[in-house]
Amino acid sequence: MDKKLLFIVNPRAGRTKSHAPLFDAAAVYCEAGYLVSIQTTQRSGDATRIVEEQGAEYDVVACYGGDGTLNETVNGVLRLPQDRRPMITYLPGGSTNDFAASLHISAVPAVAAQSAMRLQPRYLDVGNFNERHFVYVASFGAFTRTAYRVPQDIKNAFGHFAYILEGVKDLDTLHPYRMTITADGEVFDGEYLFGAVSNSTSIAGMMKLSAEDVAFDDGRFEMLLVPVPKTPLAMQKLIRALLYQDYGNSEGLILRHVKHVVAQTEENIPWTLDGEYAPGAASIDISIEDNGIRMLL
Repeated sequence: MDKKLLFIVNPRAGRTKSHAPLFDAAAVYCEAGYLVSIQTTQRSGDATRIVEEQGAEYDVVACYGGDGTLNETVNGVLRLPQDRRPMITYLPGGSTNDFAASLHISAVPAVAAQSAMRLQPRYLDVGNFNERHFVYVASFGAFTRTAYRVPQDIKNAFGHFAYILEGVKDLDTLHPYRMTITADGEVFDGEYLFGAVSNSTSIAGMMKLSAEDVAFDDGRFEMLLVPVPKTPLAMQKLIRALLYQDYGNSEGLILRHVKHVVAQTEENIPWTLDGEYAPGAASIDISIEDNGIRMLL
């Protein structure tokens, strides 16, 4: 029986309008013995819908786009019966691509495709955020809005620099969020400028965790909380810690390896899941699905 690969393409992703590199990637898939079906997305949610409707018929689903496209693809796969879920591979075409950077996936489509076709599946954990799934980060607060506020054409033109510019704007209007966070039974009650539960070495293209702190298949994600500094000196220390990624040893910053997080608040706090907007709720339940997806990297 012929092997089949569903190739989902977000035509708006990336810095170049040329799709020639995608034909090179498709050729790699064909040479590996796959019958390739290419489908393009037109609007938000298309990748999830396409995979949910058709994914069970395929051995592999490949997606080209940013982290949001990968998020949609993974959500589609996880809606399928467990014994019908195809493997996933990812051609990063966005402007920051945090997850791809963490896993060292090449930004050259043909190179990423060749690596995937070595057919060495890797199981990766997936996050659950109330009723939705996320691949590598759920976050709130400063820099959170950056990912979905930067227009796509600006992202394409300026890439990482666009995120930095928009993130700096956030610093002028830092808004503390009052929240009670319970992480594996440990309670943190206070005001926070930023919080993230992630499975990545890069968050919003700006904040970095060391590779030693992150394992992608250990059943735990990393929780980073940035409390509101109480004094100018504390603010200085906070900025220094963020600049030098000194999270574990910095006074005030909270870094934990967690399996289950509940965030409760009386405010309507917006979140992002893998860089895409997600509406908040009075209670957010975040858990980890051990080895939830199989990826060809």
